[in-house]
Amino acid sequence: MSETSQELAFGSFLKFWRGIHSISQESLADRLGSSPRHISRLENGSSRPSENIIEDIAQALDLGERDRNHLRIAAGYNAKQRKIDYHSDELKWLRKAMKLTLRSLDPYPSALIDSVSNILMVNRAWVNFYRPYIDKTSFNEIHNHIDFMFSRQGAGALMENREDTLSALLMTHSQAAMLSRTAEDRAAVDRLLKNPNLPANWQQRAAKLEPMASFKVEVDYQGRLEKFYSVNQNIGANGSTAYISEPRLTISTLYPEDDELDLSGLAEPVKHPLVFY
Repeated sequence: MSETSQELAFGSFLKFWRGIHSISQESLADRLGSSPRHISRLENGSSRPSENIIEDIAQALDLGERDRNHLRIAAGYNAKQRKIDYHSDELKWLRKAMKLTLRSLDPYPSALIDSVSNILMVNRAWVNFYRPYIDKTSFNEIHNHIDFMFSRQGAGALMENREDTLSALLMTHSQAAMLSRTAEDRAAVDRLLKNPNLPANWQQRAAKLEPMASFKVEVDYQGRLEKFYSVNQNIGANGSTAYISEPRLTISTLYPEDDELDLSGLAEPVKHPLVFY
């Protein structure tokens, strides 16, 4: 997107919100301690807004977090997100919804993951799928999806094209950290950089790969070598800020390559610290 189109987009948003609140350029300028001419130039793209005036405009128009971030993005700035604790009281409804969603995905192995790859919940199928291949003690202490998926002691031993998948994931996290500039996202990158399975040429590998958040695993299931592939679903807000709106959650699900494969046994009741039903 060119700088001009970003500026014009900001002007459209500004005019849109002025119309909703029936505020003239003169009235808005007065609230901001600015001039009607400057508001006009912001709307027609002749001037690029500063971050400070965007925040002042958002406050003057009483915009919420989502709509303030639309203004910021339209002007070429990063969005600013309030961190939401998944375990807080205000997200009790979401935890219930995620529990029901994971349950409905049985018998397909599924895990709920936050923006820095912490595993928040899993379904029965996930536990029953991986449990035969991993030491019980370490399996019950799993808390990070990256560590689990790319460790030779975890699911990494079952994964095909592990180096390419890890490289693509690191590239995605690296660019997300550059956009968000948060310590949490930077820590996720550092965690990946320390992974012993990361190839030395990961940048070159990742540059040739589309950022598909997928991988394949091959396991001995019911006496046969079977292939599974992952599909990720993002859980968050709608609209142009969905990819950065908190809480940034993902449900990662494994599906068999063979449509006729019977997975019903994976839905059997099982106890694990991350299963909540």
